[in-house]
Amino acid sequence: MSTIQLTPAQHAILAYAIEHTGGKIEWFPDNIKGGARKKVLDGMSNRALITTDGTDWFVAPEGYDALGRARPTPTTLHPDHEVEAAVSAAEANWAQEKHEAAKRLRKVDVEGKPRNRENSKQAAVIQMLQRPEGATINQICAATGWQAHTVRGTFAGAFKKKLGLTMTSEKPEGGERIYRIA
Repeated sequence: MSTIQLTPAQHAILAYAIEHTGGKIEWFPDNIKGGARKKVLDGMSNRALITTDGTDWFVAPEGYDALGRARPTPTTLHPDHEVEAAVSAAEANWAQEKHEAAKRLRKVDVEGKPRNRENSKQAAVIQMLQRPEGATINQICAATGWQAHTVRGTFAGAFKKKLGLTMTSEKPEGGERIYRIA
């Protein structure tokens, strides 16, 4: 049960709106005119008993609670088919714009072709590591534009943990460490 105390005017306005106009505030008692209507509306709005769509006032869920009435659910409301059609069209338009923006943002390879798993930097590094001679960190940095710590992180994260590849390395006398995929 609600503990909100309503004035007789507030009670009458909310009850009429719920019972006769689907929650839209259209009626006021005869003794509430002009500035008094604005004060009553402001008072109910400040207590969150009513809400506006910018033009009209409607009973808010808290207004239903204050009268001890069940809050409306989507199944008890009367849908506006024109509004639903406009919303559906706007959502479809938004989805199309999002899809087109995503297509524009897709990464491309060095030759300007769309990048995919076969021609990604990760795939290029794997190919370098599968060569019999393997690859050094510096060679991979030169080929990808990555920094050395990014290459090492890729070895540990993407290659070992995510892809489950087995990495080997050897350091020849006086040379750079060479990495391979076993």
